[in-house]
Amino acid sequence: MTGVLINYVVPVIHVLACLFLIVVVLLQTGKGADMGAVFGGGSQTLFGSSGAGNFLTKLTTGTAITFMLTSLILTYNASRTPASNLLNRLPAAEAPSAPPAPEAGAPAPEAAPAAPEAPPPAGGGEAPGGEAPAPQ
Repeated sequence: MTGVLINYVVPVIHVLACLFLIVVVLLQTGKGADMGAVFGGGSQTLFGSSGAGNFLTKLTTGTAITFMLTSLILTYNASRTPASNLLNRLPAAEAPSAPPAPEAGAPAPEAAPAAPEAPPPAGGGEAPGGEAPAPQ
């Protein structure tokens, strides 16, 4: 039950608190700003006589506390559980085995042919390896 609560419920509360906190902060009026002017009236008539500032301030404080608590819970949960158990589930590495011996009736594998020698450079310059070119 605790795993479901921490892995599913707390992140949902965290995201909702984040979105709600954004909305509540955007609804608040700044110093000297007249938010009610947007809706065609004064800010005092928009939310009542004088209680709008206190209500939004308390709502912002409560949402911020919820956001911080869920952040701490999620951080604690992430640091407590291991990041991955994948390395523990891998099988142990095996030593490479020698190639199988050829069968008695099978022909022996042939060696790869040697690369042909490169002709000397056509220009009168120095040959690779620092040797002088042969006279012609």
